[in-house]
Amino acid sequence: MNQNMDIEKKSVEHKYDKGLVASTFIRYAAYIIIFFGFLYFMVRYVFPKF
Repeated sequence: MNQNMDIEKKSVEHKYDKGLVASTFIRYAAYIIIFFGFLYFMVRYVFPKF
C-alpha cells in the first residue's frame, strides 16, 4: 500500500507591534518607579519613627 499523503506546511508569522511593546515597557517602568518611590518614602519617613 503506497499512499500519497499531502503534508500541509504552515508558516507562523509573529507580528511585532512596536506600539504594544512600547506601551508594555512604559507600564512596567511606571510600576518600578512607583515601587522605588514607595521604598524611598518608607526609608525616609516611616523607618526613622521607630
